[in-house]
Amino acid sequence: MAVTLADVAARARVSAATVSRVLSGNYPVAAGTRGRVLRAVEELAYVVNGPASALAAASSDLVGILVNDIADPFFGIIAGAVQTELSGAAQGGEKLAVVCNTGGSPERELTYLTLLQRQRAAAVVLTGSASEDAAHARALTATLARLAEAGTRVVLCGRPTGVAAAAEATGAVPGESQGAEETREPGKTRGAGKTPEADEAPPRVPLTALTTLAFDNRGGARQLTAHLIGLGHRRIGCVAGPAGRTTTGERLAGHRAALAAYGIEDTPRRTVHGAYDRASGYDAAAELLRREAGLTAIVAANDTAALGVCAAVRDRGLRIPEDVSVAGFDDLPFSVDATPALTTVRLPLQETGARAGRLAMGREERPPGGLATLRAELIVRASTSVPRP
Repeated sequence: MAVTLADVAARARVSAATVSRVLSGNYPVAAGTRGRVLRAVEELAYVVNGPASALAAASSDLVGILVNDIADPFFGIIAGAVQTELSGAAQGGEKLAVVCNTGGSPERELTYLTLLQRQRAAAVVLTGSASEDAAHARALTATLARLAEAGTRVVLCGRPTGVAAAAEATGAVPGESQGAEETREPGKTRGAGKTPEADEAPPRVPLTALTTLAFDNRGGARQLTAHLIGLGHRRIGCVAGPAGRTTTGERLAGHRAALAAYGIEDTPRRTVHGAYDRASGYDAAAELLRREAGLTAIVAANDTAALGVCAAVRDRGLRIPEDVSVAGFDDLPFSVDATPALTTVRLPLQETGARAGRLAMGREERPPGGLATLRAELIVRASTSVPRP
């Protein structure tokens, strides 16, 4: 029997009207209430327009592109490249791209995915980092499994670990086809509290329609810090990204790996977390220089934060790179025009977005195992040099 709205309301201990408000996204609902409703939806595998079997194939011309921050050039470049591939009279006809700005909110991400499922989206492209929270990982995997089961192509674009961590968290098991994964139904995961239905054999949902295009954030960050060490720097500050995000974890791990490889202590006071924006870069650099005035180099979470680092360094009467070398990450278009031009790590944003678009349209074959890791390239410019004696 199909799960109904009333079933979800009973599980979440709210009214059916509240469930409708949460799923529509058009009305304000308290965060705690929204969380209970979304958990109930996941646990019951509720599909708004009927059971998943009624959605045997996605039939709309809609493609959803989820981004953390549309104002960030990182996401704008990828989304633009995806949309370009959706245009024209290619196989499958022209698709309508809808860009969904999550603001980095895991809850908003799940809400958009649910709405796209209701619209029978032909494909969904998720870009950028994901939350490292285990509960969100389980919910995300379950949601992606339902989308894939309904015939929606899913592409994870620029996510360091793709769905692997989420699948592991839910107790996913290997599928029969190459590159496939299967996941247990939400509410029936290994180690999770049992639901009334937990004794039943969980359905196996193959994720053969899911593809991951991951950036080598760890390798790129290691190259960048190794470059600074090779120049002679030993006191290196790090403006890391937001804590609890996969991209932050990957880049910080690469930075620390380079320090360890050269026998340099990873001193906690030399790392400050912040958002991927200029203001956070400025504040984090100011804090690093307050903690240790003798820093000779600072690596930033991305190029935008690096601009803030440069401003903070100059505001303290220091020169770049004579007094402090500064490096970024991503190689965004403005990096070469910064003063001085910014040393950074180049990620193939345009190419990866275009590839994600082709995969979403079914015009490119999935990589072996459904996963491709894309190389990061060190770009050395004028913002880094040997430390002053």
